[in-house]
Amino acid sequence: MAEGVYASKPWLKSYDKGVPEKIQYEEICMPDILDRSAAKYPDRMALNFQGYTLTYKELKDMVDRFATYLAGAGIKKGDAVAIILPNLIPCVAAYYAIHRLGAIVVLNNPLYSDRELEHQLNDSGSKLIVTVDLLANRMIDLRPKTQVKQIILTSIGDYLPFPVNLLFPLVGKKKGLLPSKPMKPANDVFKWKDCIAKSKPNPPKAKLTFDDVAMYQYTGGTTGVSKGVILTHGNISKQVQQISSWFPKFHGSYNINLGALPFFHVFGMSCAMNFSVYQAWGDLLIPKPQPEPLLDAIRKFKPNFGALVPTMFIGMLNHPNMKNTDMTCFKGFFSGSAPLPVEVIHDFEKTAGSVICEGFGMTETTPVTHTNPFEGVRKIGSIGLPVSDTECRIVDLDKGEVDMPIGEPGELIIRGPQVTKGYLNKPEETAGLLRDGWCYTGDIATMDQDGYFYIVDRKKDMIITGGYNVYPRDVDEVYYEHPKVMEACCIGIPDAKRGENIKLFVVLKEGETATAEELIEYGKTKLATYKLPSEIEFRKELPKSTVGKILRKELRSEELAKRKK
Repeated sequence: MAEGVYASKPWLKSYDKGVPEKIQYEEICMPDILDRSAAKYPDRMALNFQGYTLTYKELKDMVDRFATYLAGAGIKKGDAVAIILPNLIPCVAAYYAIHRLGAIVVLNNPLYSDRELEHQLNDSGSKLIVTVDLLANRMIDLRPKTQVKQIILTSIGDYLPFPVNLLFPLVGKKKGLLPSKPMKPANDVFKWKDCIAKSKPNPPKAKLTFDDVAMYQYTGGTTGVSKGVILTHGNISKQVQQISSWFPKFHGSYNINLGALPFFHVFGMSCAMNFSVYQAWGDLLIPKPQPEPLLDAIRKFKPNFGALVPTMFIGMLNHPNMKNTDMTCFKGFFSGSAPLPVEVIHDFEKTAGSVICEGFGMTETTPVTHTNPFEGVRKIGSIGLPVSDTECRIVDLDKGEVDMPIGEPGELIIRGPQVTKGYLNKPEETAGLLRDGWCYTGDIATMDQDGYFYIVDRKKDMIITGGYNVYPRDVDEVYYEHPKVMEACCIGIPDAKRGENIKLFVVLKEGETATAEELIEYGKTKLATYKLPSEIEFRKELPKSTVGKILRKELRSEELAKRKK
């Protein structure tokens, strides 16, 4: 019987030595974890922003001062506070300060449109915003449409080392890192550094439990209204403990994490920010994770770990400075958020000399549910094994009730302590996500006999052409292997006869040229006829989320809009 396959947890036999099946969780929330790290290692570097460093003692002091300020501004347990920041020092400090009061963190993407931000601020009921001065006028205009009372502004130049701090007013203007227009007159708008300076480091401390809500983490919302995922203090703390248990080899050692993933993305929040604090590691903050600043930071500061997304690996691999960057400082990389093409894994590992552990997660699971072993067998192309305390099944695509046999595709469903309580103000969507304690991911996956899982594709992305099911990833992977191709992404386009045809979008490597005919001929040697693209469009770049995930849905929407004209 197929059901017994998942109940027997075949993945356990592939765990690294020392990784537990079940974890004895510490009942400790993130603010107390920060206090513990600061007490044990007060002088250890906690944050590094372009060479400006903060020790754990200094970070705790900043957190306590801002928590005192927030309490004075009327923020109490259960109130929502929005952070609209890239990876800057105040982003980390504000996150922990809000949690210290038992208030609810709402991490928003600074690149969202006013419409998206208005929805998220109102949906969450955010009462205060911490943001960057570049967005000041936009937030002032937006505030009357929301429940926001106060705006706290930081600047990219607030924490820079000498003599860069002296040059910043001039250089920042030229590079667009400072506002180009004066701030509009407005009440209740304050500077971050003033708030810190005038507040004492003795805030009221809320009694936190694992059941208390810690965050509303919004999903991408690129094609519709974004949903606020409710994450508890238990979700966040247990997730960090799950990640830590996966790497027993590094317990007790000091390392520097490459904080390139935006903290407003749940992968960055858990694997770059919170994991670093839990381990009492250093965190190298990268506000703009483009290839050049990434490689520059690696050369200067020599981080040891990096949780990245595919486009970051691809971008660095294809950047001319990669050849001049010594990557031997790294002990390992982790990849998630989107499938990492097999060819990219091979090429990057060969060039960098470091292992990439590919994993899987979603906003609704805080996010990590799977990853490849760090020391054991890594199966390239697999998302790896369910992490400790995580159960998984592959079920039929129709009703989601029948377990599929080994190797057969179906929907991946997950159960574990990192799974959300549901969506804020969305009972119907919550009912579609959570059934009988299981989280229905919407991802089509398979499991092999060793308990390794493979994402075939998104359930919604599957292309049906001439009665055949085509998983876009199968097509994308083939074209990533082409020596001239840097990025590839295919979608289904309407066709009167076949239902859908396949259209492929391609970004070529710098200096390369190719024709659609050439690439279609190439595809004929690698793909079944029904999987061949009928159209190929060359682009200079593909639409991406702020964490570098190629937005297949956006390509599809663009294409459908074009065809309606």
